[in-house]
Amino acid sequence: MTFLIVITQILSRINNFVLKLCRGLGVLTVILMVIAILIQVFFRYILNNALPWPDEAARFCMLWMTGLMAPTAFRRGGFVAIDFITQFIPNIINFILSMLLLLLSLLVLISAVRIGYAEVTGFGGRFATASLYIPITIDFQNWYRIPRSWMMMSLFVGCILLISVNLELIGRSILLKLGKGNLLPKIHDDTSMETSKC
Repeated sequence: MTFLIVITQILSRINNFVLKLCRGLGVLTVILMVIAILIQVFFRYILNNALPWPDEAARFCMLWMTGLMAPTAFRRGGFVAIDFITQFIPNIINFILSMLLLLLSLLVLISAVRIGYAEVTGFGGRFATASLYIPITIDFQNWYRIPRSWMMMSLFVGCILLISVNLELIGRSILLKLGKGNLLPKIHDDTSMETSKC
């Protein structure tokens, strides 16, 4: 019991810190994605001369936004769910069903990590993106073509973060059922609306 409390507390503190950073980076990716889309709209429909890179840049930002923000949504119960059934079944069945779903999610995420790693290190990850470059010198004379693996890394990173959240939620569910939920740190909400729903 003590071991489970300590592990869940550690995971909760790590997730609080890491996901706060991820939310900041996620907001940045959304801003960059919107800027890229607006640039493309201006050049395509106003100047009638579409640029090659904004579409790919927007996709790049969208993938990273998803990988960085999905763990926070999962942790706060923000995914789409059919939860009205829980009102009509006993608490113990509700707990067992919740644990089964979390364990099933864990298996899927472990498989997704393997897929993400294969995408980053495999054959497809060796290619570069079609039109995304970053400068590698101060005078902008030399440019580096962004590898496709940087884009696919979003899946790998996102799934690792989701596994961390999943393990925390499993620990929280067990401890809440045993009446030890008061020993755990709250799941913070940046909008100051505290959410303890798991």
